[in-house]
Amino acid sequence: MKLTWPLSVCGAFGAAGMIAALAQNSTTPTLPNGTTPYNLTVPAGLPAPPLPSDNRLTVQGVALGQRLFNEKLLSGNKMQACSSCHRPGSAFSDQGNALSKGSTGAKGTRNAPGLFNLAYQHDYFWDGREATLRAQALDPIQNPVEMNQTLANAVANLQKDATYPAQFAKAFGSKGITPGRIGLALEQYELTLFAGSSKFDLVQRKLAKFTPQEQQGFDVFRTPFNPRNGQFGGDCARCHGGPLFSDFKFRNNGLDANPTDAGREGVTKNPRDFATFKTPSLRNLTATGPYMHDGRISTLDEVVGHYSSGIVQSQTLDPGLARENGGVHLNASDHDALVAFLKTLVDSSFTKPIYP
Repeated sequence: MKLTWPLSVCGAFGAAGMIAALAQNSTTPTLPNGTTPYNLTVPAGLPAPPLPSDNRLTVQGVALGQRLFNEKLLSGNKMQACSSCHRPGSAFSDQGNALSKGSTGAKGTRNAPGLFNLAYQHDYFWDGREATLRAQALDPIQNPVEMNQTLANAVANLQKDATYPAQFAKAFGSKGITPGRIGLALEQYELTLFAGSSKFDLVQRKLAKFTPQEQQGFDVFRTPFNPRNGQFGGDCARCHGGPLFSDFKFRNNGLDANPTDAGREGVTKNPRDFATFKTPSLRNLTATGPYMHDGRISTLDEVVGHYSSGIVQSQTLDPGLARENGGVHLNASDHDALVAFLKTLVDSSFTKPIYP
């Protein structure tokens, strides 16, 4: 018996999602003077994004945000930008580095995740400590291990630039560079990063077909692990179902018997959240490794191996993983097929440089 995953959710939105997103913009507060609405295109199959009503996307705001994303003046030594650890050609991740180096050369403690489909998320960072993108964007600037800059100095550096004051005025309808406006511009740009044009998406639109191995892997992906009912799948869709391939909830996924990173508990102070981290999307996996919150696993093959037979018991282990008795124990054929399916989730527009 296999779970019938409601794939209609992947194809039901399409143009409707884009229209809904644009319609939301048309009913929210007036745009800043002199700005132009940004024509947001959402890939077919993704739902209409819940855009912030108090930061409408404009051509000018998105362009400013993109420039700031690549701006090294935001770091203390003027040597690092957001894009230094979130590279466009690597799905905006720091592909190849388990832990990223900051502007001073110090390494962080968590892996830099890929940045895409951010509009659908309701918490940011692995521990969910920020509730908005605008707030999240300012944290790395001030973090002494990352960009190591004060917001006051970041503003001063931008004010000294020959073109930034005018660009901020165009984006916000009035003069002034502030930390709040830096966050809003970065938020606008990051809200435009949608991943939804992978081979998987083309298959759902009936524009491509899975290979037999990929289809087998998709079946493994969406089939539960429930031996009593004769189900021996990967149970992946329980946490990674739907077109976003994540529910973005916080879980302990069985990496350590005695975790040393408190994870979500550091934010909520709730012991039940100890060593839990946000469930990442499975899109663009081949461009975002190494994997897990600390980048400890190097390959997709090893990731599947962890969930197949490497789950470690601990006090806050996710209940679904706990009942699997160390993993879902995939045979070699299903293991390889699942890896093949996961590779169909890569959007090629996120695996090549998009800046000139």
